[in-house]
Amino acid sequence: MRRFEEGDQVRVDIPDQADPDHDRLHGQYGIVVEVVEDDAGHHTGDPRDAHLFRIKLHDGTVHHVRWRDLRPAPGR
Repeated sequence: MRRFEEGDQVRVDIPDQADPDHDRLHGQYGIVVEVVEDDAGHHTGDPRDAHLFRIKLHDGTVHHVRWRDLRPAPGR
């Protein structure tokens, strides 16, 4: 089961400041524009990892983010 679908408003939440994506993505808001399935869930043993979310941020940039780094955007 996917946590997010195309059209959902989301907030990127990467609390680990050592994560290479933290500085540029943490706290950004966007919309899910595509959900891509891959075999990551097979490798990690967690079926939720089989979905890669393509997010268009409000600044117009597009990034691919896993479920664990996304939260529903409150009030958006």
